Amino acid sequence: MSQPRSEADRICGRELYEAASGAGGPRLLPWTSPEGKPCYLSTDGRGYLSALADSIETVQLSMGQEVLEYARDATAPGAKTLSATEYRWLARRLTEALTDALRVADSRGQRIPDQEEATEDA
Repeated sequence: MSQPRSEADRICGRELYEAASGAGGPRLLPWTSPEGKPCYLSTDGRGYLSALADSIETVQLSMGQEVLEYARDATAPGAKTLSATEYRWLARRLTEALTDALRVADSRGQRIPDQEEATEDA
């Protein structure tokens, strides 16, 4: 049986929730400007653009998983050898998937408060 959460645990959990929802500052979005510059959203973690960004991140990570599974199958021992064009295509898709995954990780990491800041605020 789990023990009741202490007030400190509830405060810490709320801070993490608020940080993850974007309440701690601008959120890095999962897309860039036409010039390739990062896009940010000032938000409390609610609203249409936040929900859209969450959905796009989910799609990006799912697509990355699919490309990874394809790459594993294509490079497995005994798999049919691909042409140079097919390997280039696969390399491009893997590069895109890794770029998206790193952007999502960066965005989510920016929304988690530093441990030192959290203990100073408490």
